[in-house]
Amino acid sequence: MTELEKHPAPARPGAARRAAGALLGYAAVRALGLVALALWSAARDKSAYPLLTARWDSLWYARVAADGYGYEVRLPNGDVHSDLAFFPLLPWLERLGAALTPLSPADTGFVVGALASLAAAWGIFAVGDQVYGRRAGVCLVLLWAVLPVGIVQSMAYSESLFTALAAWSLYAVRTRRWVTAGTLALLAGLTRPVGLAVAAAVWAAGVAAFVRTRGPAAAPGAPAVARAPGEGVRCALGLLLAPLGAAGYVLWVGHRTGGGPFGYLDVQAGWRNGFDGGWAFARFVAAMFTSFPSVLAGLGLTVGVALVIWLYVVGVRRRLPLPLLVYTGLVTALALCASGYFGSKPRLLLPAFPLLLPLAAALARRRTARSAAVLAGLAVASALYGAFWLNGSGPP
Repeated sequence: MTELEKHPAPARPGAARRAAGALLGYAAVRALGLVALALWSAARDKSAYPLLTARWDSLWYARVAADGYGYEVRLPNGDVHSDLAFFPLLPWLERLGAALTPLSPADTGFVVGALASLAAAWGIFAVGDQVYGRRAGVCLVLLWAVLPVGIVQSMAYSESLFTALAAWSLYAVRTRRWVTAGTLALLAGLTRPVGLAVAAAVWAAGVAAFVRTRGPAAAPGAPAVARAPGEGVRCALGLLLAPLGAAGYVLWVGHRTGGGPFGYLDVQAGWRNGFDGGWAFARFVAAMFTSFPSVLAGLGLTVGVALVIWLYVVGVRRRLPLPLLVYTGLVTALALCASGYFGSKPRLLLPAFPLLLPLAAALARRRTARSAAVLAGLAVASALYGAFWLNGSGPP
């Protein structure tokens, strides 16, 4: 167990000022991505804004916000696409924004995504700063911003909202704000199915804290683990709150559909989405090696998956804090081992930002000019790829 795990760093004064560089850098990267998208779209006689607010999942969220649940599409092959697959927090916020402002639900979704992406960047910085220091925190935020699918952070999707809630819940756990952590985990569970990964991280931290304070005494001379007055009650309350969002929505869907506790799985099956341990994804990648030029895409996917796994192993070997490992491991497993929507897997991995911690630590040790050059190059590549990607035919 690392010293960081034994003695979580306290909250630092001037948090907004401390994070200002990371947030400004993040905003610059996102602005570059939006400019590239606008120029690319204009060259194709398209408008960039509908690509961000009125395609794919954003349409489903806006429809739920406007009309509530109950819409479904029956495909010729018998599949049923139901809006019950989409968790409710983002549509609730879109409905609230549309009620309080002149904005439509889709417009509100774009605003929520923009604000949530900044909140996510701040939370990611806070986690990186706590684990490896300020420079690593800035690098972590910028690496998250320049991911090839970073443009999704600016869409009316739920990834930014979820990542913001997850990052701040993880930070709250590390600073022993148990009720805050549990509440944020509850909200994350109302945002995406993978919200259970946030609840699992809170539970892992709570159980570890209980074991450290109630377990067998440490070796003679070892420091005792201090607990603030009432912390045990707050910890228990945080653990109780954490899974309620995801569990509550899943049970509600089961009740509404008549499918019981597993009704939500039936809804996902209608989208041909499930969990098969990665078998379908492996077959999808293998099929790419049967022809050219698809073999190049197959090689790219293979390298990408290997990199993700390697980064997680590096995090384990460097003894990253337990909540980060639990959260990241579950998000990664659920993304890679889902049986459908293979093209969306990079987007599903966006919330797994702790995977980037080893890279952020390495960049932070480099000279500022060299790190800035690397990140600037990645930002340009990400902006161009995002513009190309959203102007394509497939969903992100």
